[in-house]
Parts: sequence; structure tokens; C-alpha cells
Amino acid sequence: MPVNYADTAWILISSAMVLFMTPGLAFFYGGLVRKKNFLSTIMMSFACMGLIGLLWILYGYSLSFGTDKAGLIGGFDFLGLIGVGQTPSSVYATTIPHLAFMTFQGMFAIITIALITGAVVERIKFSALMLFSVLWFTLVYCPVAHWVWGNGGWLAKLGTLDFAGGTVVHIAAGVSAMSLALLLGPRRGFKEREPMEPGNIPMVALGAGMLWFGWFGFNAGSALTSGGIASSAFVATNISAATAAFVWMIISWIYRRPSLLGVVTGAVAGLVAITPAAGFVQPIMGVPIGAGAAIICYYMMLLRAKTGVDESLDVWAVHGMGGTWGAIATGIFCSAAVNSAGKDGLIYGNPKQILLQLVGVIAVWAFAFVMTWILGKVVNALIGLRVSPNEESVGLDISQHGERAYGGHLK
Repeated sequence: MPVNYADTAWILISSAMVLFMTPGLAFFYGGLVRKKNFLSTIMMSFACMGLIGLLWILYGYSLSFGTDKAGLIGGFDFLGLIGVGQTPSSVYATTIPHLAFMTFQGMFAIITIALITGAVVERIKFSALMLFSVLWFTLVYCPVAHWVWGNGGWLAKLGTLDFAGGTVVHIAAGVSAMSLALLLGPRRGFKEREPMEPGNIPMVALGAGMLWFGWFGFNAGSALTSGGIASSAFVATNISAATAAFVWMIISWIYRRPSLLGVVTGAVAGLVAITPAAGFVQPIMGVPIGAGAAIICYYMMLLRAKTGVDESLDVWAVHGMGGTWGAIATGIFCSAAVNSAGKDGLIYGNPKQILLQLVGVIAVWAFAFVMTWILGKVVNALIGLRVSPNEESVGLDISQHGERAYGGHLK
């Protein structure tokens, strides 16, 4: 098939936008931790850009999108990008170079692993995080990506819909974050004597703005063309983010005061929830999806706080639960009239689609949680997960990286 240059340009731009989200996540997370852990938190995201960016081209793309093996995993046909060139794939995104599709998908893998880090900041060994990331990417991300998006993946064949990563990215990351946080245990002084307030809320807002911008590439780019579906997904994305930001602000105002942190967290929740639905629903459906995300994620954050679990930056509440709501909402609001590759949902007379969405949700929840627990145990047995109490007290910036956020390298 000939290359469509407009589609190619859009996917290359979208790829850059999705990669830009990971530095945005770094600043978002970095601003939420204490100053002594600011650089170490940012480092986690940037390290993922290097590590996962390399693993993706070596074998991750092949395991995710290679020739199907029993609906569970891809084959080895694309190892080291063998056969991935300037001509389109005969299976995926047939109007753009295979290289463009490969690199676009790689950006999703990078940010998924980076998302998990928010659960374990301020106490995990950097070496342990790197080893865990390699194992999780290989044994969790690649299989789930193949299930949902790979040609022959069992959830794809079943009919579960996920336009841009509600299950593959957000549920997988959010559930894994909770599993790893439970295994790692709380930070020293958590809910006791030490204040653990965000160190730099303006930095959080900057990161959220970068995420909101990049998310247009995340969702609209997942159309894999520059046409009408991309436009519809783009608009739905903004509507959901705007609605969730506003609803979260109102909820927090009812309880106390409208906070900047609340508004930007709400926006991210809305972006998460619209992700699986963006190219399958009418854009106006971003209103109920975004509003639902704000309400669900807000109260899930309160619930998590009451349990005393130190899932530090609420990856589970925002991404895990936001992604879960988004996946279910896709089954409610999707319409074949929007995208012929989709289906009609509940409100268009097809309640079965909700069941198909629930199968995907339950499968990814169970697989991600259990595998993360096992992999965390393996890493802990091999090299230990946590820094020492003294290293944690000093802060991970100095103890793990020999740097200060303000003052440079230590001599």
C-alpha cells in the first residue's frame, strides 16, 4: 500500500507528543513529593525513556505486535526491528510507514512504566526499580498490549474495545502501582510525625499542562490517520478533561476550597477515563465520562487515604480506577456510527458490550496485580526493594543519585 503523507505526519507528531507526556509526568510527580526526593522522582521517568525506549526496539515491539501465539503474546519476527521499515505493515496502520507505527506504540510503553513509579517514590531503590521495570515491561506490558491491540490477541478477538490504552496503559499501571506499594510498605513516618505535603505545586500544574497537551497525541493519534476519527477523539479528549477538572473543583469546593492541585488532578482523571473511549464515542459523551471520572477518582482517593495504604501519588485512584470507569463507559457510550471499527454500546441497544468490557477489565486487573506482586517479590529477594532507613531519611536525591535539586552534584 502507498504511504499517506498526511497520516504519516500526524502520527510522527503524535509520537513526539506522547513522548513529551513522560517529562510532563516527571514534573507532575516531582512536584508532589518532598524536596529531598524531587530529582529522584524525575529521574524515574527519564530513566524509563531510556530503558524502555531501548527494550521496545530490541524485543518489546515484537512481543506486542509480532505474529500471534495463541492469543497471548506476539512472536519474534520483529526482534531488533527486523522487517520494520519505511513501507506500511500489511496488518497495522496500513497508510503509514511501519516504523512510524512502531515508534508511536513505543511511546505508550514508556509512559506506562513511568506511571507506576508514582506509587513507590521516596523509598524504592533505583536499582530495584530498573530491574522491576525490565521484568514488568516484558512479562506484563507486552502480553497485555498484545491481548488488546495485537492481531489475534484474545481480548481483541473477543471484542473488548480500548481505543488508546484505558486497559493496556492505565488499568495495568494503576493496579500494578497498588500491588507494588502494598509489597513495598509505607514511607517512614507516614501518617505519624512527618509532613508529606507536595513540595512544589506550581511544578505539578506545569506537568499537568504538559500531560494535557500530549494527551491529544495519545488519543487522537490512536486513530492512526489524520481524518475524522482523529478529530472526534481530539474533541472528546478535551471535553472530558475540561469537565473532570471543573467537577473536581466543585467537589473540593463543597468540602473545603477549590484548589489548584484538585483542578489539575481532575483534568488528569478526565484524560484517563476518555482514553479507551475517545475514538468510539460521540465527543459530547466526554461530559458524562469526565464527570464520572472526577467523582469516582475523588472518592477513591479518599477511600485509599482511609485505608492507610501509602500508594504515594494515587496512581491507583486516578489511573487504575479512572481507567476502569473509562473502559466500562466505553461499553455504555460507544457508537458504530462514530467508528466502524467499534460497536454500539448500551445506550444504542447493545448491553453485551459492557460485559465484553468487564472481561477486559477483570482480566487485566487480575493479571497485572498478581504478576506485579510476584515480580516485586523476585526483585526483593535478589537485590532488595527498599533503601535503608538512613538513606530514606536523607532523601533519595542524595542517597541514590548524589545530586540536589538546588545546588547540583555532591563532591
